Amino acid sequence: TMKRFRRPRSRGHLAPPGGSLRRAAGLLIGDFWARLLDQPRERAQRGLVVAQRFVIAAVSFLGFGTTVAEPALTAVANEAAQVAAGAGAIGDTTEERSRYVLGLRITVALSVGTALLIGVLRILLGWSLPLLIISGYVMVIAMTTVAPPEIVGIAYDSGGVTTSTVTVPLVTALGVGMASSLRDRNPMTDGFGLIAFASLTPMIFVMAYGSIIAWI
Repeated sequence: TMKRFRRPRSRGHLAPPGGSLRRAAGLLIGDFWARLLDQPRERAQRGLVVAQRFVIAAVSFLGFGTTVAEPALTAVANEAAQVAAGAGAIGDTTEERSRYVLGLRITVALSVGTALLIGVLRILLGWSLPLLIISGYVMVIAMTTVAPPEIVGIAYDSGGVTTSTVTVPLVTALGVGMASSLRDRNPMTDGFGLIAFASLTPMIFVMAYGSIIAWI
């Protein structure tokens, strides 16, 4: 008698959704950058220094690019510009509103680039995550007392919208991939935390941005 062969079942990972693709890309990028930094000692010291500078610059650009492309940030910035124009904080013209939106988006993007830079340095140097996060929120509380009241709510919301569909899969996988590839690093304790920095620094940067605008 002939045996019947069953058709193999399709695996879900053969066609991953967009989030899985971004996560896979983040893991690959984190692994690549970690290998650049974690080279053997017999390698030329000059090459290691160049690799370190490349990784630091690339991480900052990655944070900047993913945040600028974040749809939630664009929506919040546009709404904030409409409210600011209605309240008389800025001119009620298309040019003034566009300038306000661009300034807010660039400020938040720079803050996320800085956040990833701090997070990667924490992974590499073994800094304490709770100490950095607590210090950051102490700074947020201190700036809340001196920042213009009309910018505080926008700053808090900016911290939330940066951790949305574009940023989270890529940034999380980046930290895990880097911590998994470095010697003496545990991906469970060292790989996570980048998202916390990415949601913390926009509050500081936007309140500083609002304070500077009000002072000027």
